[in-house]
Amino acid sequence: MKDISALLDASLRNFKEGSIIKGNIIGIHPKEIVVDIGYKSEGVIGLEEFEEPETLKVGDEVEVLLERLENDDGAVVLSRQKAAQKQNWEKIVKIFNEGGTITGRVRKIVKGGLMINVGVEAFMPASQIDIIPPKNLKEFEDKTIECKIVKLIEDRKNLVLSRREIIEAERAEKRAKLLGSIDKGSIVKGVVKNITDFGAFIDLDGLDGLLHVTDMSWSRLSHPSEMLKLGQEINVMVLEIDREKERVSLGLKQQTENPWEKIAEKYPVGSRIKGKITTLVPYGAFVELEQGIEGLIHVSEISWTKRIAKPSEVLEVGQQVEVSVTEVNPEEQKLSLSLRALEENPWDTIQEKYPIGTKVKGIVRNLTAYGAFVELQEGIDGMIHVSDLSWTRKINHPSEILKKNEEIEAQVLGIDKQNQRISLGIKQLGDDPWNNIDNRYKVGDLVTGTVSKVASFGAFIQLAEEIDGLVHISQISEERVAKVKDVLKVGQEVKSRVVKVDKVERRIGLSIKAADYTPEQLAAETASLESLRGNDMLGSMGDAFSKAEEEFRPGQGSEVKETK
Repeated sequence: MKDISALLDASLRNFKEGSIIKGNIIGIHPKEIVVDIGYKSEGVIGLEEFEEPETLKVGDEVEVLLERLENDDGAVVLSRQKAAQKQNWEKIVKIFNEGGTITGRVRKIVKGGLMINVGVEAFMPASQIDIIPPKNLKEFEDKTIECKIVKLIEDRKNLVLSRREIIEAERAEKRAKLLGSIDKGSIVKGVVKNITDFGAFIDLDGLDGLLHVTDMSWSRLSHPSEMLKLGQEINVMVLEIDREKERVSLGLKQQTENPWEKIAEKYPVGSRIKGKITTLVPYGAFVELEQGIEGLIHVSEISWTKRIAKPSEVLEVGQQVEVSVTEVNPEEQKLSLSLRALEENPWDTIQEKYPIGTKVKGIVRNLTAYGAFVELQEGIDGMIHVSDLSWTRKINHPSEILKKNEEIEAQVLGIDKQNQRISLGIKQLGDDPWNNIDNRYKVGDLVTGTVSKVASFGAFIQLAEEIDGLVHISQISEERVAKVKDVLKVGQEVKSRVVKVDKVERRIGLSIKAADYTPEQLAAETASLESLRGNDMLGSMGDAFSKAEEEFRPGQGSEVKETK
């Protein structure tokens, strides 16, 4: 009796709550099974704790977790699911410590990643699913994937997984193998992984190589997407290898013959060829002569005479054109083409058409501060400098006597064929009145004129034949004049005497206050004017004229800005 009691006590001591023990199925019911663990009572486990309950049969051995030896009803409390979790967790901790991998099934998609069953619930962030995070996580739903445990929290039984680390390790191994096996000039197969403005990155099964846009085709490409698509398989040539930095430069066009090698022989300068316009840019048009060969028609080579702001005004993509080759540069792979070279240059015969001295008619096309451009024929302009508008008037801006789109007559003064310029003049159509100025105006003459401009230092008086004379502020009145505009107004008629005539400088000095002088008084005033220098108001009459030229500017109207 004592032996049986001792044996029973020893048996009881082997059953420790929280431990995993083995038992046998002795009964199967619709919702549960009965398991005998060799204890004085059996345990009951729900069928939902078994992954494949339909395969269970009486007599099968199962491992279970002994939660309690007796509950309130005196029954043993067992769990198959908790036994599996404990076993899996111990296995997981071992894998984590050893740096191994584990396989799990994607149970569901959650915010920011995937929940994966690896025996216990684990989380995989979207950033750790692949090298490039997938856009659609649903493609991984219910899939079984191999992972690496990157974070383990023991007390909370939390796991963070990564598939990316496994992929990166595999790629690193393939990369090292590929770098050791390829050489410059090798042809390798790859997949277009990414396309940028400057080229495409090609996945060489573990190693990314750069295929620059200039190495894709012998012809000009505006963007790599014109030739490649994501996911496309291509064969590329290895151009450069940097094994230390693991960088590879790739080429596509190098696998075909370079059409530029014999370009000078095929398209010599001066030859006429036909081609198709492929691209229009602000500075010209690109013309495809053959596959891989394009030339540029610069906007300046489109026409001899037409003013073309943009090539699209006269050309269009897809248009067939005949051009002349003007320059060949095989080293830089450049061909310069011309449309206008096939036509006669009107500037070659310009001197015969517009001989110097000829009177011509034209339309004022544009006015600038320094002169006017006159269209003589389509694309042929002549320029009238502001100094060639009048013999007598000081013209500060051509708009004083010319209007845009007005038809005028002018004389051809000069031709610069090389720079394609024609100089014109209006004043040359008449005689220069200053040639006979000595006979027209003499010191002491009493003259009548109209105030044409008012300045701080005096006023300009327009005399006959539009000849201007200057009345210095000191010559307006016997009394001191503070401001010229207080005494004289534009358009006012005044009498004055000529006190100075300078034929060389084309200047006439006038005096209003001397209009009633005797000959003796006039002689004294003239001598006084000649003696004036820079410290006395504006200095000499010559200084006054110079000051007028400095102060009067286009757009100021007829009254010169008053100086203080």
